[in-house]
Amino acid sequence: MSSKSILSIAMLGAALIVAGASHAQQKPNPFDVVPDKMPNDIPYGAPISLERADAVLAAAVAESRKRDWKLICAVVDSGATLVSFKRMDGAQIGSIQIAEHKARAAAKFRRETKAFENGVQAGVTYLLTLDDVIASRGGIPIMDSDKLIGAIGCSGGTGSQDEVVAKAGIAAMK
Repeated sequence: MSSKSILSIAMLGAALIVAGASHAQQKPNPFDVVPDKMPNDIPYGAPISLERADAVLAAAVAESRKRDWKLICAVVDSGATLVSFKRMDGAQIGSIQIAEHKARAAAKFRRETKAFENGVQAGVTYLLTLDDVIASRGGIPIMDSDKLIGAIGCSGGTGSQDEVVAKAGIAAMK
């Protein structure tokens, strides 16, 4: 056996030892933890009525106007189906589908879309593989008596602007 072959085998062996040692030192995967309770185990309620959806949107649009923001807001029911929609004059057209998407994701996954944004920023990239996820704040569930009856989604500004307006709409429910 040549000295080059012996050296190559020795280097390969050393690389395998280093790789094995680094694998043994890896941190445990936090997703291997099995929680006792289901996260976001919020029951779905009866679908939000058109009257209540319009009241949520009226409050959201009023907040948006007060701040001179041109947004698009949508309310879906507990089944993630569009109930009511407002497109302010001058709002960017691309935000139509985004507002609806935020509302649907908040209803389907029973959480604010800000949770997805935070997760992606923290490196939880598997979230991007889930159908209908949108990692942008501005989608918030609408609750009544601890049951999810719908969700609002706002888009057209920055994520923080969208969230402020959506929360103003939610506040109208209280």
